[in-house]
Amino acid sequence: MTKIVLDTNVLLIALPSKSKYHLIIEYFNNRKYQLIITTSILFEYEEILSKKTNNIVAYNIVNAFVEAPNAIPTNIYFNWNLISTDFDDNKFIDAALTANADYIVTNDTHFNEAKNNRFPNVNIISANDFLTILATL
Repeated sequence: MTKIVLDTNVLLIALPSKSKYHLIIEYFNNRKYQLIITTSILFEYEEILSKKTNNIVAYNIVNAFVEAPNAIPTNIYFNWNLISTDFDDNKFIDAALTANADYIVTNDTHFNEAKNNRFPNVNIISANDFLTILATL
């Protein structure tokens, strides 16, 4: 089964039911792929969602990820620091490397810095690219 790390910017565009990216949430809910989560990723989801919606909505979304059978809780024991332009994005890289993710799904251009590394290799794709992959599942 495909394993991904979902950047917060893609989560935000995938949540609205009228968004073309909502399929990302629907496929997750239907257990078509696995989502790698870490404490720091969940904290970021909750922080940003609280600002964009409210604390209750943010808590419920994060809790749904925590309780989902296709979520993979991951503990990070090392930091690669592959992104120097936005250090906060490194948590997604570290999660992907630790859990051997197939993809990091993001629309954030800061991740381009890590795309060019030969080692460690991180497969970074856009939300549109992930929709194409989901169509094959």
